Amino acid sequence: VGTWQNDDMRRISAWAAIFAVPTMVAGVYGMNFEHMPELGWSYGYPLAVGLMATASGLLYRAFRRNGWL
Repeated sequence: VGTWQNDDMRRISAWAAIFAVPTMVAGVYGMNFEHMPELGWSYGYPLAVGLMATASGLLYRAFRRNGWL
């Protein structure tokens, strides 16, 4: 039972880490700052979404490779 619970906790922790990255980036962009360089730039939003997707994908791949997912 202990090993089974440990495997479940690893999976839950891995998914929490994967979802934490886009949450953090979206939280920073949702703070309504006036002087962010990306706000006036036409590629700022796609860059932020791309950053979130890339970071989440890299974390997923790393956790998958280490056997956590």
